[in-house]
Amino acid sequence: MSIWEYANPARFMRFSRTVLPWVSAAAALLILVGLIWGFFFTPDDFRQGSTVKIIYLHVPSATMAINIWVMMLVTSMIWVVRRHHVSVLAAKAAAPIGATMTLIALATGAIWGQPMWGTYWEWDPRLTAFLILFLFYLGYMALWAAIEDPDVAADLTSILCLVGSVFAVISRYAINFWNQGLHQGASLSLDQEENVSDVFWQPLVLSLVGFGFLFLTLVLLRTRTEIRARRLAALKQRERVS
Repeated sequence: MSIWEYANPARFMRFSRTVLPWVSAAAALLILVGLIWGFFFTPDDFRQGSTVKIIYLHVPSATMAINIWVMMLVTSMIWVVRRHHVSVLAAKAAAPIGATMTLIALATGAIWGQPMWGTYWEWDPRLTAFLILFLFYLGYMALWAAIEDPDVAADLTSILCLVGSVFAVISRYAINFWNQGLHQGASLSLDQEENVSDVFWQPLVLSLVGFGFLFLTLVLLRTRTEIRARRLAALKQRERVS
């Protein structure tokens, strides 16, 4: 079975209806276990104290903020190349979720940064790139809302998504691009010899995976809603013509 078969809205609706109960249950279970374990059953850090526990919200939301934009880029490019409506509707559906994740990451980062840096905000390369990424999310959603023709809106938002991907990359690799800045390196990384201690790492992984399933749940739900809205608009158009 080819993945392109799910570009058919009817098949996508059947598939998403089947998997939604499973991914939503996995999201709820993993996030619940990860956050309870992390907030209540891990010790305070010897330098950061209890403040370190915000890692279980900040790191997953920041990771998802970047990866959601990458997902939007891929699905938008599929629309540009193959003109599959489900792919661009998935990108449209993902944008508010990504914007929310970015806002959570900025807010929790400010809360975490104040006791560590002595300020809620610093024009650090990664922080600045994240703020710009949030503005791109808002611009993407505004562009969809401003253009009536859905195909034209899909084309223009796909271009915007390509441009905004620069800041998604910068947000992820700013520490490598610039040696200066207050923001710490990645908490979890395959190219690091050391990550956070296992006592923090294990519940953090659960939270990360849980946030991934949460995004999958929300994007499937919102994509289903977008497909229904497109069908309803088509029916109304036919009624006006007839």
